[in-house]
Amino acid sequence: MESRQLGHTGLRVSRIGLGTLTWGREPGDGYTAERDAAAQLRAFWEAGGTLVDTADVYADGGAEYLLGGLLQDKVPRRDLVIATKAGSVPDPERRFDASRGHLLASLDASLERLGTDHVDLWQLHAFDALTPLDETLQALDIAVTSGRARYAGLSNFSGWQLAKAATWQLAAPGTRTRLACTQMEYSLLQRGVEREVLPAARDLGLGLLPSSPLGRGVLTGKYRDATPPPGSRGASERLASFVAPYLDETAARIVDAVATAADGLAVSPLQVALAWVRDRPGVTAPVVGARTAEQLGEALSVEGLSLPHEIRRALDDVSAPVHRYPDQDWSEL
Repeated sequence: MESRQLGHTGLRVSRIGLGTLTWGREPGDGYTAERDAAAQLRAFWEAGGTLVDTADVYADGGAEYLLGGLLQDKVPRRDLVIATKAGSVPDPERRFDASRGHLLASLDASLERLGTDHVDLWQLHAFDALTPLDETLQALDIAVTSGRARYAGLSNFSGWQLAKAATWQLAAPGTRTRLACTQMEYSLLQRGVEREVLPAARDLGLGLLPSSPLGRGVLTGKYRDATPPPGSRGASERLASFVAPYLDETAARIVDAVATAADGLAVSPLQVALAWVRDRPGVTAPVVGARTAEQLGEALSVEGLSLPHEIRRALDDVSAPVHRYPDQDWSEL
């Protein structure tokens, strides 16, 4: 698998990442069994994949614990770029806590679960409006200077939040940790990052790691029938609400277009949708989550696929988001 530079840093990662959102819980109901997680990690490594993404809140730490165990037995730790996140909290009164104390304690707990003395990429899971941003970013500096993290990034920051954080870090070269990337949902069904986040990231030298690049599984075409297939997220009591926003008429038109393109190229809708987002300007590596090794194998097979210009243009058009003021040319208003 080809690799790409992560933003304006020296870190290189595979151009497809492996996500672990569904790891660490009881299998079934949309989640991944331990044996399937092991098979996925092995297949990903054998295909040349390096970037493995997790978070301290996935399965309440279970995903990190499972990944840490697999690093001992299945795949050499040195061959992977391990990325995790901190800042989300299971508290209905406060969903995010990016205070310096909470973040650093969370990082130490993540390292213990992963069974390693450092992570390659540590990301803030979300913006915390209750904590001064300079305090939050100081935690990233401490993590890197202490050797507990090699690089730092953000996740789920809006355009102005991203620009403010990245500019703050760039204001004192050599004393603050330059941000490497931002992880955001991005797919043919969700192109909102193109309005402000992606332009800011490209201007400030951050790579984009798209999460849910398959539109939470909808772009595979599995939900074109009225009844979600057994074992899918849409059929899961816990995860059905995660899929539901992308089951409307607008999404259906885009899914139909992806299926038409796939038929013309003799590939699967999954491969078309993943190739589209992988090759978008500013994208470093889409992070793909799969329930089984077979599903992951289909995603990995996209390595040799490049969409023809005509198909990319058609998919761009059918999925184009409506951005008017202030993005529209003033002379056209």
